[in-house]
Amino acid sequence: MKLQNQTAIVTGAARGIGKEIALSLAREGADVLLASRDKEALEHVAHNIRDMGRRALVVRTDVSDEQQVAAMANSALAEFRRIDILVNNSGVVGPTVPLAKLSREEWDQVIAVNLTGAFLCSRAVIPQMISQASGCIINIASIAGKLAYALRSPYAVSKWGMLGLSRTLAQELGPHNIRVNAICPGPTAGERMQGVIAGRAKELGRPVEEVERTYLEGTALKRMVDPTHVAAAVVFLASKEGSSITGEAIDISCGFAL
Repeated sequence: MKLQNQTAIVTGAARGIGKEIALSLAREGADVLLASRDKEALEHVAHNIRDMGRRALVVRTDVSDEQQVAAMANSALAEFRRIDILVNNSGVVGPTVPLAKLSREEWDQVIAVNLTGAFLCSRAVIPQMISQASGCIINIASIAGKLAYALRSPYAVSKWGMLGLSRTLAQELGPHNIRVNAICPGPTAGERMQGVIAGRAKELGRPVEEVERTYLEGTALKRMVDPTHVAAAVVFLASKEGSSITGEAIDISCGFAL
């Protein structure tokens, strides 16, 4: 196993990409703290991890809440005694509207969860990683963090910000043998993407099938990303094979270039 005797925190682990990441880390030998606001869904993921013979700890966490994030990190240390891997995956889609129609509340919510959440979680684990002289932080950003994304301004800005955070932290933490990278998924199969498509179709007044086709045609492979492929990239970056990689933003996007 590539991650034997390691411990991980995965935020947004209740479903979708986060769930697949948590399960993949466990399959490779890691014990996992699962964080999300949906404790019931987390318990199902934890059950699957325990069936693999790994430890799983469920901590209901709103990553935009500083106190809850601190409690999450403390719970990981109390249970596992170390923190080797942090995957900042929690995120909200936010509205699909032109910026001129966007409310301050909508803007703040997306930035608070997607970007400030990654900052708070990273800050909470860094002291422990420094004391260990090792660690790996992986931020699940988006291809939207590299492109213009009309009608999705707060989401795009939050993901661009995650790339800046990743590269800056990589420089700060490299001397402590801590690596920081970002993964940028493109359109990824699952309920969340279907919700994004439906929201865009409604805003544009177009059929859902037409909008979905636009996303597919924007990829070189003419299909959506399998969430397990994002999880496989996380495992690679967290493993010994990825130990020379830091400060990078790796696309898992089926060649999305819209």
